[in-house]
Amino acid sequence: MTLEFEGRYTLPAIETMAASPEEIRKKQERVRVLALERDAVILAHSYQREEIQEVADLVGDSLKLSQEAARTKSSVIVFCGVHFMAETAAILCPERTVVLPDLDAGCSLSASITADELRDWKSKFPDAVVVSYVNTSAAVKAESDYCCTSANAVKVVAAIPAARRVLFVPDRFLGAYVAR
Repeated sequence: MTLEFEGRYTLPAIETMAASPEEIRKKQERVRVLALERDAVILAHSYQREEIQEVADLVGDSLKLSQEAARTKSSVIVFCGVHFMAETAAILCPERTVVLPDLDAGCSLSASITADELRDWKSKFPDAVVVSYVNTSAAVKAESDYCCTSANAVKVVAAIPAARRVLFVPDRFLGAYVAR
């Protein structure tokens, strides 16, 4: 079973682990050995399965993990999260290899706007300032003037002169909160 998001993104069904606890422990140990051999740090988003979090070097939200990726000295960053998270780590760490273990891992919020759609919207409001939420693709961030998190969105928008129109993407609920 899958859930489709506006024809852009299909959410895969959450799989039940068929492996026994012993088999899971063996897989985790193998991952730890490979990480040591390849000088890799394993970062896991807090939404990841417990079995993934247990083997990770760090567990947290997307921004924290990307910041930690920038601080690590490991030559390989294994980002157990979604595309925009791995992209952010790759932007912050261009000299390192960033691996996304599950290429089907996506974010419906990030999938809700493309760079082409943002460029089209910007063409209708050429003097507007674009603020993108961190949960966007690197291509959308590249089309933006600012990138914010939920923690600093109000401050970011407040720093923009009040006379300027702000295009806030993609989270309309966060945008409405910021506008209030």
